[in-house]
Amino acid sequence: MVQTSKPSGDPHARSGAPSRVPSRASREATSRLIVVLGPTASGKSALGIELAKRLNGEILVCDSTQVYRHFDIGTAKVPEQEQQGIAHHLIDLVEPDEVFTAGDYRRHALLALEDLRRRGKLPIITAGTGLYLRALLEGLSEAPARSEELRSRLRAIVKARGAAHLHKILARLDPATAARIAPRDTQKIIRAIEMRVLAGKPLAEIFAAGRPGLRVGVPDTSRDGGTPRENSLEGYAITKIGLQPPRAALYARIDARVEAMLAAGWLDEVRALASSRGNDKVPGVAADSKPFQFIGYADLRAHLEGRVSLADAVAQIQQSTRRFAKRQLTWFRREQDVHWLEGFGDAPEIASAAFNLLAVKP
Repeated sequence: MVQTSKPSGDPHARSGAPSRVPSRASREATSRLIVVLGPTASGKSALGIELAKRLNGEILVCDSTQVYRHFDIGTAKVPEQEQQGIAHHLIDLVEPDEVFTAGDYRRHALLALEDLRRRGKLPIITAGTGLYLRALLEGLSEAPARSEELRSRLRAIVKARGAAHLHKILARLDPATAARIAPRDTQKIIRAIEMRVLAGKPLAEIFAAGRPGLRVGVPDTSRDGGTPRENSLEGYAITKIGLQPPRAALYARIDARVEAMLAAGWLDEVRALASSRGNDKVPGVAADSKPFQFIGYADLRAHLEGRVSLADAVAQIQQSTRRFAKRQLTWFRREQDVHWLEGFGDAPEIASAAFNLLAVKP
């Protein structure tokens, strides 16, 4: 039997109700927006496609890795032949050497939403990156501008002593933020240190300043009827559906998916990307580019360079992915008004439960 839980922000929530109290502009609008969120390998894409097929929808992918071109298999982009004729937006937006932020994602997403609204299509967001989803739905707090001088110094530290050392610096400056960033995610570490140094306060205080009435350490109620940010998304009635499969089953699926990615040619993809010449389909990519820090790509590159066996690389990828899934669930559990479904998105009973929530006949 499929178990569901009502949105935590509204004890009287009912199936199909908007997932947050809308602004006056939202109440006057009739546009609907569905969000399918959950950890990696939970079946978000499969459920999103099923919903889109029945509801005249299209998919907006909310994933910080899939915005980069050429990094396809390891980021779990849905191949075109598996999209079942459903358009997928917000993937392959930039080259690997380009910087891409949550603000950039929001700008692209708003344009995509307007295009779907104009064409009468239902937007269905499949969200694995919580920060990008929050940026779109709630807007962004005012953050310090980039400092190229400071960034150059931080990059020099990485080159001389490695990303792990820079992560230790962040841990001293802002322990809470460091705990949420992987030790080898150089781009995020640099931005976090940059914001901490330039603003003179932890990132939690910076983000709190962008939400009227929010105090550090106090749950954010702006998503539950409080005062939203001035640049929060308006004009949509939002329903959030969360996928939460049993942990043991999720971990087993993660391990199997890594093996399937390798069988689909992931190692060859990395080999082409790591080559200075690339090939006729994939250009060579610099070793210090952001996508090479994604889970799996650095490990497979290390194997190709003879620094680790393939078996050890695969085991590390599987472990890192399981840990990542746990972090995703921790983040999404803080989201307000999520209808949680305890299963995988490709299970027929989960699709039926989702249609029931949306008051649509399966």
